[in-house]
Amino acid sequence: MDSDPLPPIDFSRIDTAVHGPVRLGVLTALQAEGELDFTTLKRRLGVADGAIGAHLQKLESIGYITCTKDFVGRRPRSTYALTRTGRGALFKYLEIMQQLIDSLNPDSKPDSKPKPG
Repeated sequence: MDSDPLPPIDFSRIDTAVHGPVRLGVLTALQAEGELDFTTLKRRLGVADGAIGAHLQKLESIGYITCTKDFVGRRPRSTYALTRTGRGALFKYLEIMQQLIDSLNPDSKPDSKPKPG
């Protein structure tokens, strides 16, 4: 076993606005599929109206998504889109998660690879 102490895991760079499962799901769905309306997002994520509404408001208030409201017939429709800031936050979050995964994977550590011989 390696006697070197492990460096502390730095979670301070994780964007908590992205980190929650519903918010991460919203950002991921918008990145993958483009603009989506409220009903489609709700169905994609399998969450109730109340559960997603507060998360959408938070993401909009910090500039990660935009909301456009219009009417289809007499029914209101809210359509959400990922902003450049939101896309950057999503990819930064994914980069940090990948670094964490890599740090935990023994195959990715230089000392753990078999030496040719």
